[in-house]
Amino acid sequence: MIIGLDHVQIAAPAGCEERARAFYGELLGLAQLPKPAALAARGGVWFELRDGRQLHVGVAAPFAPARKAHPAFALASPAALEELANDLARAGHEPRWDEQLPGARRFYLDDPFGNRLELLAHER
Repeated sequence: MIIGLDHVQIAAPAGCEERARAFYGELLGLAQLPKPAALAARGGVWFELRDGRQLHVGVAAPFAPARKAHPAFALASPAALEELANDLARAGHEPRWDEQLPGARRFYLDDPFGNRLELLAHER
């Protein structure tokens, strides 16, 4: 039986590692994890969220960005979401706000590789 979600993997093109570190690590604040030696040669970067779950940025050849399927990252509060949206916009990643989910504030944006991401905060 499934007991939870361990990680989500998104695809990126070969040579993505530095841009992934800059976006997911520096801009979004995710901690980079070392990849196991047996998997490191494949390229890509792994990150850890505060709850222990992981985001794996894996190299895909040929690469095509995910325009509909996406991970959704939760923030602690609507104020934290607004602050991150402002930081992202200043860095050239324009949030696309969506008001259609009752009880939550959220936006979509594309990572540096064109993959769709959702960021949200539930209103309490």
